[in-house]
Amino acid sequence: MKRVVECVPNFSEGRDLAKVEAIVSAMREIPGVFLLDRESDADHNRSVITLAGDPEAIAEAALRGVGKAAELIDLTKHSGAHPRLGATDVLPFVPIEGVTIEDCVVLAKKVGREIWNRYRIPVYFYEAAAQRPERTNLENIRKGQFEGLREEVLRNPDRSPDVGDPRLHPTAGATVVGARKFLIAYNINLNTPDVEIARRIAKAIRFSNGGLRYVKAMGVDLKARGLAQVSINLTDFEQTPMHRVFEMVEREAQRHGVAIAGSEIVGLIPKRAIELTADFYLRLENFSPAQVLENRMEAALGGAASEGPGRLAALAQPFLDAVAEPTAAPGGGSVAALAGALAASLGQMVAGLSRKKKSQAPHVEALTEALGEFQAASIFLAQAIDRDASSFEQVMAAYKLPQGTPAEQSRREEAVQQALRGAVQVPLEVGRKAADLFDRLGQLEGLSSPSMLSDIRVGRLMAAAAVRGALENVSINLESMTDRAFTESAKAETDALLAHIAESTVRA
Repeated sequence: MKRVVECVPNFSEGRDLAKVEAIVSAMREIPGVFLLDRESDADHNRSVITLAGDPEAIAEAALRGVGKAAELIDLTKHSGAHPRLGATDVLPFVPIEGVTIEDCVVLAKKVGREIWNRYRIPVYFYEAAAQRPERTNLENIRKGQFEGLREEVLRNPDRSPDVGDPRLHPTAGATVVGARKFLIAYNINLNTPDVEIARRIAKAIRFSNGGLRYVKAMGVDLKARGLAQVSINLTDFEQTPMHRVFEMVEREAQRHGVAIAGSEIVGLIPKRAIELTADFYLRLENFSPAQVLENRMEAALGGAASEGPGRLAALAQPFLDAVAEPTAAPGGGSVAALAGALAASLGQMVAGLSRKKKSQAPHVEALTEALGEFQAASIFLAQAIDRDASSFEQVMAAYKLPQGTPAEQSRREEAVQQALRGAVQVPLEVGRKAADLFDRLGQLEGLSSPSMLSDIRVGRLMAAAAVRGALENVSINLESMTDRAFTESAKAETDALLAHIAESTVRA
């Protein structure tokens, strides 16, 4: 049975996007870990990363992220609207498939102990992993934040961590590790800069003050946007659905003479939560999730798993849907990476089948070596699909940074240039890998079964398309860069790769 755990680490950095990228890259180095989402907020000065994968892989990825965050984030120099206790502030594990909440508790305890062993960062356990009843709620552990707890933990045994010495790490603070059900992070923005109103509304709706069950909330000052925000964690959306929260906030806002300017979801949300809200507002009679087109298609394709076309379409459709969305990413760079990954997969297929044929027995060793190279290239290029989308999202996030003062303008420009460098480096790496793949597939012609020549040539065409597509993205991003030496070097390499592909294509 497949075992999938979600991990949603919250890092106390949302302004320096190069640091965020370094933390994410450290976690994505672990095979079997998939980056599902990333959100950085400059006002909160916080990033929320969503990962999923095999429990053991996720555990190691989380540990790598904690280590990199401790290396890059200094809480003595950190400020933001969101409460925080550590460089890696919160590290929850969520059961998705083939695991239970109890399994996630065991995983949380293991990771918590290892955080202390590796990095000497003390750990508190919360939610289902809490070792003391009062530590079930995160806000109880985080009371006083880094600065307050740093002093209190030295004299108050009740505030001692669950793992580690009774003192905080001097710059990385402490990390709160736990196991919980799926949580929806939902923010509602008010058309007022008065954060006191947001705090009053948060107090009215949260369960700890007699409000809605499964709701945690606080008021936040969004200085860059001139708005106040009710920041909400919804811990059981089926018991307390989103529309109930929205309506209560709206009523409370009206009492204070303000209105809702908009709302946002941080991270991911189950489709069921959207279905519940749509059902409520549309007043649908006898509504069933089976009436949702995608649900019906998923059921139909799942039932037809033995039929080749239906099964393959089901595998491809999520990516096609993501590209078709009216959003900037994933875009051409991710599509180019996919083309390269498909070329590598064709190489794997050809090498794998050819080495089984008696006629190709003299080439078994060379085919086995090629098989390993194609497999490694396929993994690298598949990961680049997400990396390219993420790099572009970082560019867009940098452009959204505040620029009201000269200092903010300077910080924004530096962030933009750093993000652009990443948006150049990822497709350039794809271009290099795809060009090597193009050559390697050509060499495969002399080793493989003649009956598979068309597969090799399709693979070479896909590899060539990956090179050209990736380098289009390099060129467009270079136009906005100010680092002349970097630009000239990247441009020279781009020209050389394109010339090589053009020349080789003619010979092919």
